[in-house]
Amino acid sequence: MRRGLFIVMLWLPMAAWGQAVGEYAAGCQYNASALPDRGPGYYVIRHQQARYYGQPEMINYLQELGKKVVSAGLPPMLVADIAKRQGGPFAYGHRSHQTGLDADIWLRSPPPVPDSERLATISAVDMVDHRGYYLTAAFTDNQRQLIALAAQDERVSRVFVHPLIKQAMCRTYGNADWLGRIRPWFGHSSHFHVRLHCPEGHRDCVPQAPVPKGSGCGSELAGWLRDRAGEITVTATAPWRPRLPRACIGRVE
Repeated sequence: MRRGLFIVMLWLPMAAWGQAVGEYAAGCQYNASALPDRGPGYYVIRHQQARYYGQPEMINYLQELGKKVVSAGLPPMLVADIAKRQGGPFAYGHRSHQTGLDADIWLRSPPPVPDSERLATISAVDMVDHRGYYLTAAFTDNQRQLIALAAQDERVSRVFVHPLIKQAMCRTYGNADWLGRIRPWFGHSSHFHVRLHCPEGHRDCVPQAPVPKGSGCGSELAGWLRDRAGEITVTATAPWRPRLPRACIGRVE
């Protein structure tokens, strides 16, 4: 009896208050919140995929970022994948986005009339000419400002972007202390990926190592640019099926 009560006491905090469990690429979530399909400064796209669930901290972050977008006079942002309601791996696509602490924001502007049908079938716009390895005219100051607003929040662990976009941010913002959170990575030429720190009190959330000190605009970025890296040329066909924490077994598909 005591053992059963102890297990219930351990489970209740996750069920009642929400928890990100495990690693960003091997975990699940409890008590996720749904991001409303639209709000000040944002729209949720491809709503039919039901990947708009996140931890309360992520939902609050996105809504606050939307308000900053409005204040800056920028076009509404397009929020894509966050996580499934219970978290866990997707049937296809991302390896991360499992704990409700990751979110993708597209770099294109919304269509002129962003009705539900258009938002359900909208296409991404690549900001990089991969053959010539340069940013296209689609990448403007609007995109730079949006990424900067996203990265300046102290809750942010990382913002993943294409190396050329990181270079553009370095050229515009110099050695701003938040630039180190913006990380060059593969496959982020049409969107950027925000990752939040494990929230306080989420005892089963596994944090990622801190980013290196500094702006990240020096030798590390130079290596990416020298190798012309940043494009994903091979897509895995098998779905990502990591070993999940015990608290996630039977909870996710």
